[in-house]
Amino acid sequence: MTTGTYGVAEVTGADFATEVLGAELPVLVKFTADWCPPCRQIAPVLGAVAQESADRLKVVELNVDRNPELAMEYGVMAMPTLMLFTGGEPVRSMVGARPKRKLLEELEDVLTR
Repeated sequence: MTTGTYGVAEVTGADFATEVLGAELPVLVKFTADWCPPCRQIAPVLGAVAQESADRLKVVELNVDRNPELAMEYGVMAMPTLMLFTGGEPVRSMVGARPKRKLLEELEDVLTR
């Protein structure tokens, strides 16, 4: 696992099972691509959420161009797709960039546990 943009860790096919599926905390995965402008737009938002919610939520990013098998496995068709995993299972999927306030509203049930 390496550190990607805005301090958000980047996972790959090699460590996805350990870092996402085996995580104790809920994990928000940003399926992203280098060529995607909305992905770059939401990067600072995710960096801030990752930093502020580190004790309740793990935030990582996965480059779909370098890990196409995972994008196909989870049915990711658009970038960015934000997928929330709890207990190793995908429980919510959100497509597109959004402001921090909106993202926090969508994750409120996870962050208030």
